[in-house]
Amino acid sequence: MNSPITERQKELLSVIYNCIKVTGYPPTFEEMRIELGVSSNQSILDLLGKLEKEKTIKRNEGSARSITISPLGYKILGKQMFPIVGTSAAGPFMESFADLSFKWVEIPSGLIPDEKIKQSDDVFIVQVSGDSMINIGIENGDNLLVKKSKEFKSGDIVVAKNNDGTTVKRFVVEGGKRYLKPENPKYQNIVIIPGEISFEGKVILNLSKIQ
Repeated sequence: MNSPITERQKELLSVIYNCIKVTGYPPTFEEMRIELGVSSNQSILDLLGKLEKEKTIKRNEGSARSITISPLGYKILGKQMFPIVGTSAAGPFMESFADLSFKWVEIPSGLIPDEKIKQSDDVFIVQVSGDSMINIGIENGDNLLVKKSKEFKSGDIVVAKNNDGTTVKRFVVEGGKRYLKPENPKYQNIVIIPGEISFEGKVILNLSKIQ
């Protein structure tokens, strides 16, 4: 693809990527200055502004540590990386992964088809704990790629959340009822009571089955 950014901008994008990969966090302004061999924060801010304008990164103004790389940014680098935000149950609900620390995992470029992830998508990884989804090939310890969404249809595999934590199940709408269905007969359906269960996202790939 023809890159919308210059080589210098791409160099800074690589610096951001490598720092996140190694430390879990984007670099500080000082770290970016050292890596690029420049003396002023303004030079870094100018480059960051151009990267943001081209939609290769997202950031909060004035804070280097708030930088995230967009799917377009990863595509330009020829790399993919997503955060493992924690563990989600495949069984009863367990402690919410949102309360856990996370790390970043690099996924080989081209492993995930372009149609699975759009530029605006918010995507993360959860690790499965339990055996309630084994009949569709989701096993204990598998890493699932999850996309945040506002719309869900019957049959989607979702990460659901209540006050007890999170779980991975199939979302089903049937006969006017909505419930979470396990894919293991030893577990029972979980009826969705409005206001008590919400969805964190839908599972789009089982990374453990394609690596």
